[in-house]
Amino acid sequence: MRRYERHATSAGNSLLEWRRVKSPFVVVFNFLVISLVKILPSLSLKRLLLRRTGMKVGKGVAVGLDVQFDIFFPELIELGENCVLGYGATILAHEYLIKEYRTGRTRIGRSAVIGVNSTLLCGVDVGDGAIVAAGALVADNVPAGAAVGGVPARAMRVR
Repeated sequence: MRRYERHATSAGNSLLEWRRVKSPFVVVFNFLVISLVKILPSLSLKRLLLRRTGMKVGKGVAVGLDVQFDIFFPELIELGENCVLGYGATILAHEYLIKEYRTGRTRIGRSAVIGVNSTLLCGVDVGDGAIVAAGALVADNVPAGAAVGGVPARAMRVR
């Protein structure tokens, strides 16, 4: 089960209060850095820049082109050593809803593989050596060594 914190808002739509939650300057900085990371070919430069947003990035992490990280809460994202994030993957650490917003630490374990165009929701933990298939929507934790796929992601096999 994924873990997240719920934060009540007074607005009819919680996204209307985003400026109260995060500094616009921080969000703009994160947006610019993450947008640059999306197009850079250098993996080592990507790791360096992502760390500047507060993200925890292990050695040997490989971030494919066009990977979208959460611009509001990148500090809640952790990428384990030698993990691979495929082209166009989306890694979230928040969800804005109508009367509340949610935040949760999103962790990708060591040597895990996140497939092309897959999405990880906030508060998800992908275990060490796990594989997330292309196009999957990960709404629950993925055990170490497991392979998941589909929408929502379900177990395909365990190594």
